[in-house]
Amino acid sequence: MLSVPVYNPAGERVADESIDPADFGGDVNKQLLHDVVLMHLAARRVGTVNTRGRADVAGSGKKLFRQKGTGNARAGAKRTNKRVGGGVAFARRNRDYRYSMPKKAVRAAIRMAILSKFQDGQALVIDGLAPGEKPKTKLVVQAFRSIRRPDLTEAEAAPITGESKSEALRRTLDGRTILLGLPDQDPVLYRSARNIEGVQIAPVAEFNTYDILKQRYLVLTREALAVLKERVKQKPARKPESATAPAASEV
Repeated sequence: MLSVPVYNPAGERVADESIDPADFGGDVNKQLLHDVVLMHLAARRVGTVNTRGRADVAGSGKKLFRQKGTGNARAGAKRTNKRVGGGVAFARRNRDYRYSMPKKAVRAAIRMAILSKFQDGQALVIDGLAPGEKPKTKLVVQAFRSIRRPDLTEAEAAPITGESKSEALRRTLDGRTILLGLPDQDPVLYRSARNIEGVQIAPVAEFNTYDILKQRYLVLTREALAVLKERVKQKPARKPESATAPAASEV
């Protein structure tokens, strides 16, 4: 079992949450994470490059002069890429770089990415982060400035005599890249954290492998952790076997 620290907005460690690695796949397959991250990066590519080929430039397609008897080299149309003003050979066109992987592989990669954060000590839970009825960015910023980074050792986290306030902030989440997980859509909390540099906020249902691994720390509200545990324990229902389906030994 893995232990994840729970902090309050004041930066005090109030409890610990236990995580069963088996719920998140048990181990981390780095090759699968790599493949899924490449899939997300390919989907974000903007394939709007465009060059003009022979069919796109102005000019007649008629042969410039007869093949033999002129003393010149053989020549075709003026739109060939051999001539000035002609089209580009193998012209690049707009394309979509997006491709997809099996859904089970993508879901497994998301769980492994979350598990890697738990194993590396880069995940924590924050309890009581509620701005109220109106967005308050200051409240979220103060919480990140108060909470100690979870991957620090006890020696690194110990206060130093005579250190400045800026030196003490280096041991907190202030200025770090963070993925803040919510149990569901929360417009107030979203508007409270969206303008903080390096902070990305999303419901746990919208997590993907790339965003989890890109951000240094994973911060979950206590309610989001409960929802996440329920989601990873849910297994898709098996389809009923048809009468014509082959026997298990034949598959």
